[in-house]
Amino acid sequence: MKNKTDCEYCLYYSYDDYYDCYYCDINLDEDEMSRFLRNAVMNCPHFRFNDEYKIVRKQN
Repeated sequence: MKNKTDCEYCLYYSYDDYYDCYYCDINLDEDEMSRFLRNAVMNCPHFRFNDEYKIVRKQN
């Protein structure tokens, strides 16, 4: 696994049809955004794996 968190697999990584791009859907405060823009964050504290089959596994 990579050292940095892979945003493509995050639950909060969303697509915006209007701007035709992906973005992080978490509201970061000023300090968190500053660290993010400087690439100072190695692992995102808000990362949640987007497992769309999680509910199905619980039902079985």
